[in-house]
Amino acid sequence: MTVELNKLKFDERGLIPAIVQHVRTREVLTLAYMNAESLARTVETKETWFWSRSRNKLWHKGETSGNTQRVVELLPDCDGDALVVLVDPAGPACHTGAQSCFDDGSTYQLTTTDQLLDRLYILVQEREKNRPAGSYTSYLFNEGLDKILKKLGEESTETIVAAKNDEDERLIAEVADLVYHLIVLLVARGISLDQIRAELVRRRTAGGSE
Repeated sequence: MTVELNKLKFDERGLIPAIVQHVRTREVLTLAYMNAESLARTVETKETWFWSRSRNKLWHKGETSGNTQRVVELLPDCDGDALVVLVDPAGPACHTGAQSCFDDGSTYQLTTTDQLLDRLYILVQEREKNRPAGSYTSYLFNEGLDKILKKLGEESTETIVAAKNDEDERLIAEVADLVYHLIVLLVARGISLDQIRAELVRRRTAGGSE
């Protein structure tokens, strides 16, 4: 991960806007500002560092909250006067606890099914890690792999029955349940959605007959 400082255009205050995006979902998490020093620290530590305009000081994202952002790539725009920072976040980006600073909590509109699945996977990962009380996902992880597989089998059967009975609304609901439990299984086994995507791409490029 490198970026050529001499090709970047900092403003009169020595700052450049940094648009922080989730590396998998491409969801915009926040807009912050970097100066040459915070950018250098970002490259060195592979975690986001910014310049706080309100406090007039450097700040390391997640230093107190633990919600750090591992930097995967830095992408200057064509004019060199803005940066896109692709990150793998360890928690919410916003100080309010929201996933994104642009999420007011009133909607859950994502652009594609792919993004929705990625966000669901991330949520399930967080549940597996933190195990909050009262969460059904936490319950599944606490019970272990056998319970997850049992539920997956039940949801598969219910999906088949709904399809056989020609019940569209019921089938949609059962498929949604099945997809959720599949993601729980993937998280439990440590398999990422990117690995599934790679296998599907491999089959497609291999000239399969899907």
